[in-house]
Amino acid sequence: MTVLDDILAHNARFVADRNRPLTKAPAKKVAIFTCMDTRLVEFLEPAMGLRRGDAMVIKNAGTTVIDPTGGVIRSLVVAVHALGCAEIYVIGHLDCWMAQVDEATLERRMLESGVPQAAIDGLHPNLSEWLGNFRDVYGNVRRVTAIIRENPLIPRDVPVHGLMFDPASGSLELLERGHEG
Repeated sequence: MTVLDDILAHNARFVADRNRPLTKAPAKKVAIFTCMDTRLVEFLEPAMGLRRGDAMVIKNAGTTVIDPTGGVIRSLVVAVHALGCAEIYVIGHLDCWMAQVDEATLERRMLESGVPQAAIDGLHPNLSEWLGNFRDVYGNVRRVTAIIRENPLIPRDVPVHGLMFDPASGSLELLERGHEG
């Protein structure tokens, strides 16, 4: 049996046992932008007192924003303007892989797996900047919080908070309290 077979079997049981529908709009009217790190799955939201469906959760590697009109901002715009989110939380985490990534090793692995050099060379502006590399997890959260807060597509009355999560203990540290009103 493969992992896919396990997933499909579990899903069939899940659907049969399901008894509560979820709405598209988050119940708590908040959007969370965080990292895709697997240590945050089923850990970050409970640590915040949130259940599935309470928040719109947007994830990408390193909690980074590279393009001020790209996917992260587009998702936040939809969360705010279409789904009623009234607050945005930017949550980085300690021990983030993106703060430690070695671009040369990553590029070598990409090439070894068959990615053409031309595809890597075509990344704009280059692999390192395309990845959104950073070394300071705290500085990254502050930078991303500012990018979102200053984006003209996000209303000024939507507070954008910056927090740091410790995936070892589950603790949250407030770095930036979003402006109110």
